[in-house]
Amino acid sequence: MRTRRIGDTQVSEIGLGAMPLSVEGRPDEPQGLATVHAALDAGITLIDTADAYSLSGADTGHNESLIAKALATYGSDTSDVLVATKGGHVRTADGAWTLDGSPEHIKQACAASLKRLGVEAIGLYQFHRPDPRVPVADSVGALRDLLDEGKIRYAGVSNFDPAEIRAANSILGGRLAAVQNQFSPSFRSSEPELDLCAELGIAFLPWSPFGGSDNAGRLGDRFAVFAEVGQAHEVSPQQVCLAWMLAKADVVIPIPGSSRPQSIRDSAAASDLELSPAEIDKLDNA
Repeated sequence: MRTRRIGDTQVSEIGLGAMPLSVEGRPDEPQGLATVHAALDAGITLIDTADAYSLSGADTGHNESLIAKALATYGSDTSDVLVATKGGHVRTADGAWTLDGSPEHIKQACAASLKRLGVEAIGLYQFHRPDPRVPVADSVGALRDLLDEGKIRYAGVSNFDPAEIRAANSILGGRLAAVQNQFSPSFRSSEPELDLCAELGIAFLPWSPFGGSDNAGRLGDRFAVFAEVGQAHEVSPQQVCLAWMLAKADVVIPIPGSSRPQSIRDSAAASDLELSPAEIDKLDNA
């Protein structure tokens, strides 16, 4: 597996998006653990989670606890694995999603994540989504404090626009390490954020890179084009999708969601796929 950079740390250029292991339709625990272990076997050293990846507020932290258990039971050294988690999104008692970007909540959420993950410092801690009731400067200021206190190694933001990214990087004193935004063949409106991250040298983590969960075929109306290129290489359309993203900029690190070992193995293999300039152009214009 080739690597790319988050902060000063090299991670696999394909990560594991662990959300499907804990939300609605999640697999049983043995399958969840097997999926994480398959990712590690494939050379993946970036795992993305969040405290809100759960069924409801009563289940908060399910995904983080599952990741911690998977790492502990892997049977080999996992010290090079960067676990990225998030705070600021909240599941209510009935399973709805809400926001709390207050500095108090972010710091409390980070403390709880530290405990669930069983670490002294979180590898990458990301503010999950701007809260319209709280100034972005206040929310990002909490990340700055956590960095300064040594509770997190790297700070990131998610679902930010270019102006918010620049503001966050300024508030953090140039220490913004990653931006996680939705990006896929059928959702390309985050191109400006991707381009800005490439300009600033900040890792860009596309979430939902296939346009949905890890279900096959979630590439929208562009599926046929990606499938055609995949047939030429005898690989899946999903591998083509990830390779296309990797070719966009060396800061791009896709985090495909997976709930099955076979799906994350397929995604990890995208690191070995080389697309021609003509194929990239074809996919850009699909």
